[in-house]
Amino acid sequence: MRDESKKAALQLVDMECGYLTVEYFRKLPQDIEKGGNPTHSIFDRYNDSYLRRIGVNVLSYVNMVCASLRNSIPKSVVYCQVREAKRGLLDHFFTDLGKKESKQLSKLLDEDPAIMQRRGNLGKRLELYRSAQQEIDAVAWSK
Repeated sequence: MRDESKKAALQLVDMECGYLTVEYFRKLPQDIEKGGNPTHSIFDRYNDSYLRRIGVNVLSYVNMVCASLRNSIPKSVVYCQVREAKRGLLDHFFTDLGKKESKQLSKLLDEDPAIMQRRGNLGKRLELYRSAQQEIDAVAWSK
């Protein structure tokens, strides 16, 4: 189950990398001078405090994403493991149940014998209908 869990965790990280939480950046204070002085070069346009503020905002965003992943990844891993264990248990249960004889099954169901008889008769009738349908289809498609 390790590979499945690793794959799910990597998908969460890829999702966080591929999608920026826009709402986070909308809450940031807007600067009055958004672009600096356009006559200066790109490196001289912004002052040091402005660039520091951008760095602090990006770092706080990265920390927020890391905190989110610290909560999501363990949930994802446990989900993958529980899902796989559940599948395995159900497969084992159905295999074990399928090996039982009809008398053992009826004992497990604790069903009224009349209802069991009726269910058996309905099953036979259903098989008869299905075989009749196959014969009708074979005749209809052969023309």
